[in-house]
Amino acid sequence: MPEERCMPFSAFLDIVEKKVASPGVFYVQKQCSNLTEEFPELLGDVEPDIPWMSEALGKKPDAVNFWLGESSAVTSLHKDHYENLYCVISGEKHFLLHPPSDRPFIPYGLYPPATYHISEDGLYELVPQKGAEKVPWIPLDPLNPDLEKYPEYAQAKSFHCIIKAGEMLYLPSLWFHHVQQSHGCIAVNYWYDMEYDLKYSYYQLLDSLAKAVALK
Repeated sequence: MPEERCMPFSAFLDIVEKKVASPGVFYVQKQCSNLTEEFPELLGDVEPDIPWMSEALGKKPDAVNFWLGESSAVTSLHKDHYENLYCVISGEKHFLLHPPSDRPFIPYGLYPPATYHISEDGLYELVPQKGAEKVPWIPLDPLNPDLEKYPEYAQAKSFHCIIKAGEMLYLPSLWFHHVQQSHGCIAVNYWYDMEYDLKYSYYQLLDSLAKAVALK
């Protein structure tokens, strides 16, 4: 889990705009429908949902999230159980994508849950949660993969796309994605809950087969 801080939004903007220096990596990225829950002043500037997607899925989004941060904020490779519409307002986002069919080539490991803490000298350390069960996570950096350690990843086929201001990416549920951004990029995304249908069953089959092979 990331280090979390509470501060006035104006203080956060001063850091992003480099008016003041502060140790750490600053990124508004709390994924709890933070646009509606924490930034109600911005609700008049964006649509509450994406009408064509709401009509296609027959539902409203579960969450609408606001994103703003530094270029040093990088999201590691992962997947979500949501249909994701990612809208860039300012700057650009860089996505590296893998379809669910690449699951056999994407390594997972089990790790103890931990939270980043920053020391007075600005260095990060991981503080494990005591007594917590290990959780699955992808240990591979797709931008610099260690193919000696994870040779199966060489068979994966990634897609790279850049989403610029005014553009929207539809990221289907269960697609793996690694995300970078330009400094000060502003974005809003809409999470629609996925359907646990044949697509989900197909992914579960791939996941089970990949785990079975890894255990041999």
